[in-house]
Amino acid sequence: MSSTPMRYPFPWPPTAEHPPPLTSLRDEPVCPVTLPSGDEAWLVTRYEDVRALLSLPQVSRNRERPGAARMTAENTKIFQGTKVDRDPPEHTRMRRVIAKAFTATRVRRLRPVVAQATEELLTELAARTPPVDLNEAFAYPLTIKVICGLLGVPESGQDIFRAGTGEAWRYVGELLEAKRAEPGDDLYSALLAVHDGDDGRLSDYELHWWCTVLLLAGYETTASQLGGSVPLLLSWPEQLAKLRADPDLVPSAVEELLRCQVVGHSLSMLRYLTDDVEVGGATLPKGASVIPVLESANYDDTVFENPYEVDLSRRDNHHLTFSAGPHFCLGAALARLELQVALRALLLRFPALALAVPVEELRHKEGALDLGYEEIPVTW
Repeated sequence: MSSTPMRYPFPWPPTAEHPPPLTSLRDEPVCPVTLPSGDEAWLVTRYEDVRALLSLPQVSRNRERPGAARMTAENTKIFQGTKVDRDPPEHTRMRRVIAKAFTATRVRRLRPVVAQATEELLTELAARTPPVDLNEAFAYPLTIKVICGLLGVPESGQDIFRAGTGEAWRYVGELLEAKRAEPGDDLYSALLAVHDGDDGRLSDYELHWWCTVLLLAGYETTASQLGGSVPLLLSWPEQLAKLRADPDLVPSAVEELLRCQVVGHSLSMLRYLTDDVEVGGATLPKGASVIPVLESANYDDTVFENPYEVDLSRRDNHHLTFSAGPHFCLGAALARLELQVALRALLLRFPALALAVPVEELRHKEGALDLGYEEIPVTW
C-alpha cells in the first residue's frame, strides 16, 4: 500500500485508453490521494474490492458526516444535501417507493417512444449540413424527450432543462399538483399514487425532491454515454464493421461501450467509512474516505480478458458502470434501452458517419461530475 498521496483526479485521455496510473495502481489495491479540496482519500481500484465496497454497510454515501473528505474546497455536489447520499434504512425506504413506480414494464413500454423520437431527430439531423455537433443535434434532445415522456413532462415544459435548479424545483412542484388533480399514464402520476396510498412513506418534501432529481439527473449521463459511444466505435473500425454487419450485436455492444466509458466522474463515488474495513489485504480505518473507482474496475484484467480492447461481442460483461449494491442505478434499464435503440438507428441511417475532427481534439467537460464530451462534431 503506497504511502505518498498523488493528486486526484488524474488527467483524462480523449479515447478509450486509460490513464496510465490506474493500470499500475491495480497492483496496489489501495492508494492514498489528495483531492482538489486538499483533503485525503483512498482509491480502491480492483474489481472485486470495488464491488465488495459498494455493498458493505460500513461504507456510507453520506458525505455530510463530520470529518468526511470534500471533493473541492467548496464541497461542490450536483445536489447539495442530496437524499441520494443517504444510507439504509432511510435510503431503502425512499428507494422502495421510487422502484414501485419505476418498473421494468414501464420502461419497456417506452421503446416506441424512444424509437419515434430517435427517427424524428435523425431525420432532422440528415437535413442539416455537416459538420454537426452530435450532442446538440441528437444525444441531448433524445434523452430529454425520453425522460420527459417517462415522467409526464409536457413538451411545453422542456425548456426547464435550460433553467436553474430553483426554477426546476418550482416547476416540478406545480406539475405534481396538476397531476394529483388529473393523473396521467406517467411516472410522476404513478409516484403520486404510490405516495398517497402508502400513508406517506415519503414526505411531500421527499417526493418533490426525488421528482426533481429524476428530471434533472435522468438525461445527462445517458446523453454523454450515447454521444461518447460514437468516437469510441469509430476508433475501432473492425468492431464497428462487425456491428454494422450484425445488428443483433447491439445489446452486447452497448454493454461493452458502457464498460469502456464511465461518464460519471469517480469523485461522485466518494464514500465515508463508519468502521474499519479490510480491502485488498489492507485495513482502512473508521473515519477514512474512499473512492471505489468504477472505471478502473472495468479494466481489471483478472475479470475482463484483454480489457483495453473493445470487443462488442464480449460475454459475461459484468461491468460496474451502473455501480452495485443498494445504490445501483435505478435508471439502468432505461439507459440501456435508449442506447440500444439510438445506436442501432444512428448507424443504419448514417453508414458513412465520421468525426469531423481528430479524436484527440475532443474535450471532456470541465468542472462537472459528468465526463462526457463538450462537443462531438460529426460528418457523413
